[in-house]
Amino acid sequence: MLTIPSFVLNLSKNYLLPSTNMSDSRSRRIGKELADVRRDTQAGIQVWTVNESDISRLKGMFKGPPDTAYEGGYYTIDVEIPIDYPFRPPKMKFDTKIYHPNISSQTGAICLDILKDQWSPVYTVKSALISLQSLLCTPEPSNPQDAQVAQVYIENHDQFIKTAKEWVRLYAQPPAFIDVEEEGDSYNGIDPKVVQSLQNFGFDQNVIVSALSKENIKSQEDVDNYPNGINGILDLLLH
Repeated sequence: MLTIPSFVLNLSKNYLLPSTNMSDSRSRRIGKELADVRRDTQAGIQVWTVNESDISRLKGMFKGPPDTAYEGGYYTIDVEIPIDYPFRPPKMKFDTKIYHPNISSQTGAICLDILKDQWSPVYTVKSALISLQSLLCTPEPSNPQDAQVAQVYIENHDQFIKTAKEWVRLYAQPPAFIDVEEEGDSYNGIDPKVVQSLQNFGFDQNVIVSALSKENIKSQEDVDNYPNGINGILDLLLH
């Protein structure tokens, strides 16, 4: 679990403060989303306001997924909420430098469909951040934001992995307010890709991790071998 400093946690008292430059409905929506992030201690996602009087400017944070070149990294995302949110997607970019074909190594700009034409009002800032975390698991070099990085990814994958890991060491170390020793495994040893794929069906991460742990399901192979496969897993989560 990421440990957020007290000045961030104290913002919970001000989540629903009105702002002169945003609609009441947008304020309520963002406030509910921030409260949901605070309650979900297992997701490994944190969101906080930059200025407690303006909840349209946020910061998000997540860890690099295990078994990727980004493992061990801590990534801060700048989030700007448009006036007509949630009918338009939030604007997001990486504050933390990262070596990835779908993220600009210079500006942090992101190429991800749900932040563009595939956005839906049912998505949230948290679900968008989870999608960004998933993007670190599955780069798409055929649709790059950074063409040079994509070229290295395709033509010299070993060099890509080496550089990505070096950038973790150089740029993505834990912020001062993160207590690494207190952090636990929010997936309880379950492959994050399995958890995230089930979240796409609308299930809460806590529910998924609890149910899969009881059945000792840790990997995609375990899912495939479960009675009735993915349908059996979905039935398990529904009951």
